[in-house]
Amino acid sequence: MHQDSLFGAAPPASTDLHRLFFALLPDDATRQRMAGVAADIHARHDGGGRLIGAHRYHLTLQFLGDAHEFQAERAQAAQAAAAEVVANAFELRLDRAGSFRNRSIPWWLGCEHTPPGLQALFDRLGVALAKRGVRVEGGHSLTPHVTIVRDAAAALHPPIAIEAIDWWVADFALIHSQLGARNAYTVLGQWSLHE
Repeated sequence: MHQDSLFGAAPPASTDLHRLFFALLPDDATRQRMAGVAADIHARHDGGGRLIGAHRYHLTLQFLGDAHEFQAERAQAAQAAAAEVVANAFELRLDRAGSFRNRSIPWWLGCEHTPPGLQALFDRLGVALAKRGVRVEGGHSLTPHVTIVRDAAAALHPPIAIEAIDWWVADFALIHSQLGARNAYTVLGQWSLHE
């Protein structure tokens, strides 16, 4: 496990929102393929909105919620839960793009079929978090997606086929996202999956 040097010291109080979530982070080559597909879709479909920077691409596994202060104890309990997860590495094929019908109309890259390895990781992480008393927000089902556009003017519906992006998933991470003046992501821990 790798830990960021900022972890353990609570950030100064501010009006920022502190978000905790577990995610899959693509390697640089996969990230660049995603960015190319995202730019192509954005150019071909007149949906407006703003492209997400490739450095922010991630697939959320478990969303732990937002708070007005960094919750160090909650983060530590989440790290302890993650360390107990035993799961295998897997391939995730992103083969379609679509959008959600919420207020910001985010466009995403996703998969037609959730790979068994991803479902197993999601389920095992959920169980480990529950055992540690870490509450998960956003439901108990998985909708695998990587957001590529925010605040689109129109939905990308129905989903469209894209040139497949094969993503080898060998680890997962706990992310602290500080939304506000800094708008920064910090990786609090990263755990390897069995090859």
